[in-house]
Amino acid sequence: MPVGHSHQHTSGSSEPSVPAIAARRRANLLLSAILVPLGVVTLIAMVLLWPSGDRSSLTVANPYATAEGVSFDRGTVREVGEADCPSSRPTVDAGGTALTCTIAYTQPALGGGLVAVEVTPELVKTDAVETGDEIRYLNLATVMQGGAALYVFVDFVRSVPIVALAVLYAVVVIAVARWRGLRAMIGLVGALVVLAQFILPGLVEGAPPLLLGLVGSIAIMYGVLYFAHGFSARTSTALLGTVVGLGITAVLAAWATDAAHLTGVGDENAYTLVNASDELSISSIILCGLIISGLGVLNDVTITQSSAVWELYELAPNTSGRRLFGSAMRIGRDHIASTVYTIAFAYAGAALPVLILVSLYDRSLLDTLTSGELAEEVVRTLVGSIGLVLAIPLTTLVAVLVVKAVGPGTPRGRHDDVPAVDATPAVLAAEGAGMLAPGERLVALGEQRARRTAEPGA
Repeated sequence: MPVGHSHQHTSGSSEPSVPAIAARRRANLLLSAILVPLGVVTLIAMVLLWPSGDRSSLTVANPYATAEGVSFDRGTVREVGEADCPSSRPTVDAGGTALTCTIAYTQPALGGGLVAVEVTPELVKTDAVETGDEIRYLNLATVMQGGAALYVFVDFVRSVPIVALAVLYAVVVIAVARWRGLRAMIGLVGALVVLAQFILPGLVEGAPPLLLGLVGSIAIMYGVLYFAHGFSARTSTALLGTVVGLGITAVLAAWATDAAHLTGVGDENAYTLVNASDELSISSIILCGLIISGLGVLNDVTITQSSAVWELYELAPNTSGRRLFGSAMRIGRDHIASTVYTIAFAYAGAALPVLILVSLYDRSLLDTLTSGELAEEVVRTLVGSIGLVLAIPLTTLVAVLVVKAVGPGTPRGRHDDVPAVDATPAVLAAEGAGMLAPGERLVALGEQRARRTAEPGA
């Protein structure tokens, strides 16, 4: 016998029905009761943790600082060739033989004749310096008299290609996603502001890393999700799932950082930070980084799961919560499989030079993966993946509870103008849907309702 009846008039319009709109409104009120207090607590925590901006105790040598009379100049390479190294002049003056090196004859951006910029051996091996490249070089001409090289290569000027790539990225995102893509990009800028003005200075001043990373990440997610996706029950459900996922990730990160002894002392930058201030803790920085690193993927899966539940529910509002959860989790499992690969390969790509170097050592696979060089990346991958995987069923469960709690309140019974539809497996099987997966059964049910409503005399 029938287990329920349609509560919606089916039409060719894609606009949500009146009961659906009412359900979303009730869902927003229910979620607001949770998320508004959480947002207020997050704002209060940000105010209390906001860095003072005092860096008087921080001493970091600027690698681009120069002595009096020395400058960093820019220029365009006009020719690249082999010649006696200018740095070999003292050797030649002492009766020795000059070494041969690669020279980039460069036109200074401020004008003047070509200068001979000595290229470092590392760059020579990669043939990186070519005619037409814009470079930065150290100008020692006013302080070196007949000694070592007067002009030394420092770096490439990459402004043009990077800006061009950023513009192309913006154009592609806006062209495909339109206003939502534009809002997402603006939200990303806001997230970077929170990172630069709150999280990074807080770490420098010795704020609690777990609290700092969690509060900053939640604040970022509030802004990014609502700004990009708008204020809706789906977005709020995804935000709640993301916050739960962040909490799990933070707890795991705190435990893993201590248990795996992630000190970061194998990194040259870590040594610089350790010597810069007594307030800085590399373990704290690693802990905060573990929380932040999974934000993007976590946001992706939670918004997808939330949308999946709402779409399935609006298609078949009389479906039981258990079946709705199972259908949405079929989508979630596929997402889990793909995003786990995404996280692993993203970190592997970023650490590729280290992976190559460590692979050349005569060590077992276990020793390699647990070594100081790779332990941080391995833990980051595992912690982020665990938080991601657990966030999917939690978000799905929250979404199902919300939609079932606030769904259309029409009593179950015959609607005035829409015939009853039997949603039992037997009826679906008779109509050719018996072998379908749970999610596909919901689709078949929606199509069945649409056909019956469109029949003459329906």
